[in-house]
Amino acid sequence: MKLATDLILASESPRRRDLLSQLGLKIRVVPSGICEKIDANVAPHNIVQDLALKKALAVSRRESTALTLGADTIVVHDGNVLGKPCDADHARMMLRRLSGTTHTVYTGIALIHPKTERQSVACEAASVTFGQLSERAIEAYVATGSPLDKAGGYGIQNDWGSVFVSRIDGDYYTVVGLPLHRLYVILRDDFPDLLIV
Repeated sequence: MKLATDLILASESPRRRDLLSQLGLKIRVVPSGICEKIDANVAPHNIVQDLALKKALAVSRRESTALTLGADTIVVHDGNVLGKPCDADHARMMLRRLSGTTHTVYTGIALIHPKTERQSVACEAASVTFGQLSERAIEAYVATGSPLDKAGGYGIQNDWGSVFVSRIDGDYYTVVGLPLHRLYVILRDDFPDLLIV
């Protein structure tokens, strides 16, 4: 896949960068630097869409000719939003909480092309069920440091994170942090002049 303009990723996520590269897209990474504070009183799909849009807007103001992509992911368990753990103890607590239960992962994406005054925002959700996690598995995973930069304290694409998941209902890439099918549909439908297939 190719685009007729520069694509900027308004995120430092190596996972999102890798997924876009997997599609053959050449990107530039320009972190938005916005505060990712979450209001627990807002519906999860609105949280991720709002944050994705804020990221894309912050960067697109400086990159007016490019197409800017913002994205955000949260985990919701029993009505509570689980963001990124603040330390190893917090990661352990999150993993214990997710053990043997089902949670929902929400990923919002926003695309902005200032040159043509177009923007599109969307959200995907996927249900993820964990098997029962032993303390030994939790400790081993937390010791890798991997949970600390991931919503809910795990990455489904990681060695340990992948074996914790017993079932997914929805788009796998939503759980990774960038729903590729939805991204393609938005490009195809809202930015057809910029998409070179």
